[in-house]
Amino acid sequence: MSITLSDGTTTVTLHPDLYWADEYEWQPVVQSVTTTLTGALIVQSASLQAGRKITLTPADDASAWMVKSVVDELRNWAAVAGKTLTLTLRGVSRSVIFRHHDGGAMEATPVVYFSDADSTDWFRVTLRFMEV
Repeated sequence: MSITLSDGTTTVTLHPDLYWADEYEWQPVVQSVTTTLTGALIVQSASLQAGRKITLTPADDASAWMVKSVVDELRNWAAVAGKTLTLTLRGVSRSVIFRHHDGGAMEATPVVYFSDADSTDWFRVTLRFMEV
């Protein structure tokens, strides 16, 4: 199934072998527990409305490579503060922004290093998003 990312004008198709590395780390409930001076317990709970992490990365043995022209488009989008994108993954569309505060918005490593890379060279890419 395809993975796409769109800004409403341009749509980029990502490699289908990228996987959602932190899919099951999401905890939709946040809780605060406080003990008062009298020893009473105050528990506050709420459902999170946004903020789910979506890290798309290739498996260790996968060749989920992307060409430099796609990597450049992703980098340009990541350079715009607060840019909202639509990520379609497994047939479900989600509004996301790049996660700059948590390890960097993206990593791109050339599969083979050339001193003068062109738009058809291949890269292994990790993308970090957050649902909004």
